[in-house]
Amino acid sequence: MKLRKPNVKNQKVQKIVDAASTGIDDAVSAIKESGLPNKPLISSIAELTGLKKKKSAQLVESMQATEQIASDSHQMSFAFLGGGSFGTAMANLAAKNGCDATLWVRDKRTVKSLHKTRINKKYLPNHKLDERLKFSHDLKIAVAGVDVIFVAVPSSAFREMLTNIKPFITHQAVVSLTKGMEKETFAMMSDIIQEVLPEVNFGVMSGPNLAVEIMDNMPTATVIASESEPLRKAIQTALHSAFFRVFASSDIKGVELGGALKNIYAIAMGMAAAYDVGENTKAMLLTRALAEMSRFGVAVGADPLTFLGLSGVGDLYATCSSVLSRNYRIGYMLGQGISLEHAIKKLGQTAEGVNTILQVHSRAKALGIYMPITHALHAVLYENKSALGVALNLMETGFRSDVEFVLPHDESNVRLSHEFSEVLKTSANAKPKDEIQSSDMP
Repeated sequence: MKLRKPNVKNQKVQKIVDAASTGIDDAVSAIKESGLPNKPLISSIAELTGLKKKKSAQLVESMQATEQIASDSHQMSFAFLGGGSFGTAMANLAAKNGCDATLWVRDKRTVKSLHKTRINKKYLPNHKLDERLKFSHDLKIAVAGVDVIFVAVPSSAFREMLTNIKPFITHQAVVSLTKGMEKETFAMMSDIIQEVLPEVNFGVMSGPNLAVEIMDNMPTATVIASESEPLRKAIQTALHSAFFRVFASSDIKGVELGGALKNIYAIAMGMAAAYDVGENTKAMLLTRALAEMSRFGVAVGADPLTFLGLSGVGDLYATCSSVLSRNYRIGYMLGQGISLEHAIKKLGQTAEGVNTILQVHSRAKALGIYMPITHALHAVLYENKSALGVALNLMETGFRSDVEFVLPHDESNVRLSHEFSEVLKTSANAKPKDEIQSSDMP
């Protein structure tokens, strides 16, 4: 709907009018941000912009729904542990929605900078954080007495973080925002929560949630997975906005695996992009990745249908197609000939897929799960194999049915896994260069 934009004297009202000319959701968001009385504004905006009676009523209804959500959630208190891009974005979203939100960051100087500038200079340098968002480097102060603790630290630090907050746990629920697996143990973050904090109510969140786009108010959605319906509804109520939807699931394992496994294929897609492959190749990689994810998920107890949702194919697509994805960028640098060590250093952030490849490769071989893309990446990253040689061998492996679980595979998983392992042994070796002169990432 396109509306006319008249000029008005009050700058705040003008801003709302401009937003209303774009659409109702934008008007609702602008009214909330203005701090001005809502009801008089709605009728005035309707008149100024030429909204018909029906549309005016629609605006009223939308505003009332938003106000109800805000009134339900504004008393909720959250702690977000981890000052990376995603933890910061989610903390900012909660604060914008009227929740009592605190972002915990380990470094005292960073917290001081956040207080002063309200900008996360390292991870989100171009975005101002909501004035209501609080910051702390004191873990006890950050988590004591809050309703929900969101943990958004790298998987390598997840267990330590839970151990550190354990003395301060009373009634709080814990929600993992971490997409990865613990090194050496293959433990998912939910497994670690149950081990370290067996009495807490917990959940996991995952979806196509690139932090920069969330900060830019680009419409997106996520999934909260928990066995606790009250926790799912509380998170949905608190984080829902005109630009961010929260869907619910009870399949913790599936949602968590979707968020972890897609990082593997983002690395593969980044490498493919560096080689300037065609759209056919990208489509093949994406669909074969989904097959591998669901194949592995079912083997370890997930619902295969979960991988058709936001935390599965949704997150897979976003992570495999965007230069905002850390794992995609790692893959792109590897495809340029840059060594893994130098690529990680150049990225300057945690790329969970690097560790996940190690974990899933080992687990898949032990369980006899056919995961050729994962095995191929392991060969390139950790066995010094030529990427192009491995790719060609990948195309020459045995026959396979298209969609998982439609046709029976019998013992083909084990057989094909063995065949591909043998094929990889014949791939040419080639050490990657430390760095090459090439064009910047697209």
